Amino acid sequence: MQKYETFERNALDEFIKLAQKTNKINSELYDRYHVKRGLRDLDGRGVLVGLTEIGEVHAYIVDEDDMIPVPGRLLYRGIDINDIVEGFLREDRYGFEETAYLLLFGNLPGKKELNNFEQLMCSFRKLPENFVRDMILKAPSRDIMNALARGVLALYSFDEEADNTSIENVFKQCIKLISCLPTLAVYAYQALSHYHSDKSLYIHPPRLDLSTAENILHMIRPDSKFTKLEAKLLDLALVLHAEHGGGNNSTFATHLVTSSGTDTYSTIAAALGSLKGPRHGGANIKVVQMFEDMKRNVNDWYDEDEIENYLIKVLNKQAFDKSGLIYGIGHAVYSISDPRAVILKEHVAQLAEETGLEDEYSLYMKVEKLAPKVIGESRKIYKGVSTNIDFYSGFVYRMLNIPPEMYTPIFAISRITGWSAHRIEEIVNAGKIIRPAYKCVARRREYIDLLMR
Repeated sequence: MQKYETFERNALDEFIKLAQKTNKINSELYDRYHVKRGLRDLDGRGVLVGLTEIGEVHAYIVDEDDMIPVPGRLLYRGIDINDIVEGFLREDRYGFEETAYLLLFGNLPGKKELNNFEQLMCSFRKLPENFVRDMILKAPSRDIMNALARGVLALYSFDEEADNTSIENVFKQCIKLISCLPTLAVYAYQALSHYHSDKSLYIHPPRLDLSTAENILHMIRPDSKFTKLEAKLLDLALVLHAEHGGGNNSTFATHLVTSSGTDTYSTIAAALGSLKGPRHGGANIKVVQMFEDMKRNVNDWYDEDEIENYLIKVLNKQAFDKSGLIYGIGHAVYSISDPRAVILKEHVAQLAEETGLEDEYSLYMKVEKLAPKVIGESRKIYKGVSTNIDFYSGFVYRMLNIPPEMYTPIFAISRITGWSAHRIEEIVNAGKIIRPAYKCVARRREYIDLLMR
């Protein structure tokens, strides 16, 4: 047996080396054939592949073909995110349900419309009978995003019209998924915590009188207790993550998969798979992990020179995960500022004071100040860099005592509203199946019989 395992391991290593060598493409060919890698121009502008009325990300203006960076703006259905946030905070109410309505239906709801929509969401929060026992507790996953994708696909089996892609049916499916995804995510975490970490199992049913943010805190905490400030800050994070234009990776995946004509459950599972990646939704975990490493290796959190030296080591692949990335700094579109980070930052200080983490908040402030300078001095960049929302969202979740395994799932709980709106938009406009071109650069060869090789 040991001899066979040694053979298997050695053979696998050889095949891996061969696969790596075979699939390496000469980087010069990308320039020769004008390949726009990442579907972006050399100056960072995204290649225009579609139109949308759902979300707008505005980070620059073009003057005589020159890109001029401007402070970032984010608009949902044409309404500035700052105005949306200011509106529900001024009235001292939660905003995620209103945001979901706006993204799905195109207009802000009236009081009666919002109340009806909230009641509809509440009625869909519970999972099908025996679903928790059979699909979550019997096969707990070590990764909640994996559990979410699997759970969403499993819900297909409980839908008698799962493959019906009419607008009416897709609307119904999307609203149900938006409503029950928080329950699915929290229960998947509770199963992970119990079966893989030997902690007590808590399965609190969702409450009909609570908002999405309140329900998440109610279901995830053993005692179901939370403060109004905690719920308001989580609700704010959900609003800020709900939509980010049609070109972000997971939303583009939604358009891509929808264009094939497949069902809603397969589409949302594909978007979840995209969001799981550390270059996309998983970045907020990396920010928290980077700061944990920084706190272990920086003796004086108020010494800017020591902090700067640590950041230089990160860029030089000498510290943290050796990736050369300062997580939470920089964005594919924004340069001067990410409006979501600006809004979240305004509310972080109050929670940091309430939770006794003022020193750590101060460390974040110093990194936010120093990181763009360090990057600018060591890297050739075509645009400015600033903090993005991932820089603060992980810190917020940590202050809320939300486990790291739930950081990206919370992103998904929010962004499914945007995915749903974009799926519906793709179906309504009946576009072609999305199929960009890839040029084959392999040399042509003749087939050789096995005995002649």
